[in-house]
Amino acid sequence: VTSLSGLPQWEVEELPVEDLLLFEVAWEVTNKVGGIYTVIQTKARTTADEWGDNYFLIGPYFEHNMKTQVEQCEPLNDAVKRAVDAMNKHGCQVHFGRWLIEGSPYVVLFDIGYSAWNLDRWKGDLWEACHVGIPYHDREANDMLIFGSLTAWFLKEVTDHAEGKHVIAQFHEWQAGTGLVLSRARKLPIATIFTTHATLLGRYLCAANIDFYNHLDKFNIDKEAGERQIYHRYCMERAAVHCAHVFTTVSEITAIEAEHMLRRKPDVVTPNGLNVKKFSAVHEFQNLHAMYKARIQDFVRGHFYGHLDFDLEKTLFFFIAGRYEFSNKGADIFLESLSRLNFLLRMHKSDVTVVVFFIMPAQTNNFNVETLKGQAVRKQLWDTAHSVKEKFGKKLYDALLRGEIPDMNNILDRDDLTIMKRAIFSTQRQSLPPVTTHNMIDDSTDPILSTIRRIGLFNGRTDRVKVILHPEFLSSTSPLLPMDYEEFVRGCHLGVFPSYYEPWGYTPAECTVMGIPSVTTNLSGFGCFMQEHVADPTAYGIYIVDRRFRSPDDSCNQLTQFLYGFCKQSRRQRIIQRNRTERLSDLLDWRYLGRYYQHARHLTLSRAFPDKFYMEPTSPPSTEGFKYPRPSSVPPSPSGSQASSPQSSDVEDEDEDERYDEEEEAERDRLNIKSPFPLGHVPDGKKK
Repeated sequence: VTSLSGLPQWEVEELPVEDLLLFEVAWEVTNKVGGIYTVIQTKARTTADEWGDNYFLIGPYFEHNMKTQVEQCEPLNDAVKRAVDAMNKHGCQVHFGRWLIEGSPYVVLFDIGYSAWNLDRWKGDLWEACHVGIPYHDREANDMLIFGSLTAWFLKEVTDHAEGKHVIAQFHEWQAGTGLVLSRARKLPIATIFTTHATLLGRYLCAANIDFYNHLDKFNIDKEAGERQIYHRYCMERAAVHCAHVFTTVSEITAIEAEHMLRRKPDVVTPNGLNVKKFSAVHEFQNLHAMYKARIQDFVRGHFYGHLDFDLEKTLFFFIAGRYEFSNKGADIFLESLSRLNFLLRMHKSDVTVVVFFIMPAQTNNFNVETLKGQAVRKQLWDTAHSVKEKFGKKLYDALLRGEIPDMNNILDRDDLTIMKRAIFSTQRQSLPPVTTHNMIDDSTDPILSTIRRIGLFNGRTDRVKVILHPEFLSSTSPLLPMDYEEFVRGCHLGVFPSYYEPWGYTPAECTVMGIPSVTTNLSGFGCFMQEHVADPTAYGIYIVDRRFRSPDDSCNQLTQFLYGFCKQSRRQRIIQRNRTERLSDLLDWRYLGRYYQHARHLTLSRAFPDKFYMEPTSPPSTEGFKYPRPSSVPPSPSGSQASSPQSSDVEDEDEDERYDEEEEAERDRLNIKSPFPLGHVPDGKKK
């Protein structure tokens, strides 16, 4: 598929939002399940600023979420108020309020269980609309039918009382799709958009370790869905795609997938963004990196007690985080590349150590006793050193007051030496530092632990790569590693996400916004987006592994070279790279990416109400200068300006000071991000 910079351009005026009502429908409104929650939550502020009180989110009601996230209130819009009242009078429970997130958007929440008595009747309605039947044992699909039926009912009540206002409804994922199908079957006067964030069948196929992208045009879709017992869900998704006025997806790689899996080419690609918060002090994010890195170093001191024979100032922290999908998330290729990186660092006798964290939730019993003991030993040592320091300081202070230079042989007495010797003995351990922080329930069959056993990364003294599996999401209340995810990311040096199936990829995007370099792939939406918008992504700290056109072994070698090249950077080079990475955050701001959604709304209005809204296609304007250029100063990439072996973090090249002008580079990047670019349909082009 050709890049967005070559798409047809549509020139339209601003939408008259005062004459429109916008509804976004998703199962993850106030209900965190996966990445769609992040999309809707972060986009809410930008959309609410644009649409004001004419913007509403529709989702499911869960009592706990309602109590903790929603402030109940009465609808100010007459059509919405009458719709809520009408449904409540007819045996439904509809809750209305403001979602307590940035932007405080209005939310309409349906109690699914309260309306379950209508399920059989609504199954009949769906069959009449599109001849899709749902088996009684699929609880999730039944819940989605109830949710979709309530959504269609609500939208009918709204349009009946809209008093001349036009309604746009955007449905996210197959879970909300039945609402779109039923709305269209009942010929409701609404403009509809269906957004898929990942195709249902695509996720299943990739999880089965199939060569997915090279066989997209060869799959028997109906057969594959039937064999996985998701045929009815697939039909619900495909029906929604073909009923929508406008079909959108989150990335070009998913657009290719959707065209084959769902048999419709997406009309618009709508990349996912984030709420980017800029610090008033330009380098504040660098200060945060240093602060949170020190907290990770404290954890490492405890975890590796007795084996802390490496310099923490020359230690780099890498991490991978996300759902525990061993192949889809690229944990398999990451572990293999770590084994090769360990060999390279040992062969070159490097003094750089790499500590790698796997933050992937799995079933556990509790914390590992040895890991907890390590943190206790570290704290005890700290207390011992502190007490000796206090005693030493008092003696030194008294001697100086008397005008004497203290005798260093007498300033520490025998008791102090005994205490220090006991502290040293307490750090001795017979076993190697554990590779996991928790007791795993399926230790023998766990994919990550099984691979660690195969490649032999057991945190030995000679290993330059150390591995720590943390099978639980991070929390500031944890007794082990008391840090929130954002704090942890800021303290690391590199995020590694070599995913095979990643329709967008919020984890590397979050790293970019925080100024932390990351590894992604050309099979992730984020990686494709960066390849398109940045001339030399590596110079900006975005390493893109080719997992589409290379063999797994070649991809693994490429990832190993990226990691090894990063280890060879000096401290100054890493600081320069972090500055550049953080500047890319403007590209991922919803204030910038929201225009893609705006274009999709223009397009759906022109198709649903062609007599009222018209969009005339024009030739695209010039987009030269839009791409972030390759920086003229060094280092353009971690390997292009370095010696053949890793350097000390403290080594700095004087030539770099003269050739690197950060303010000049930053100003050029700021001008580039403001350059115009076209929006439009996904074009005809190569499929492979």
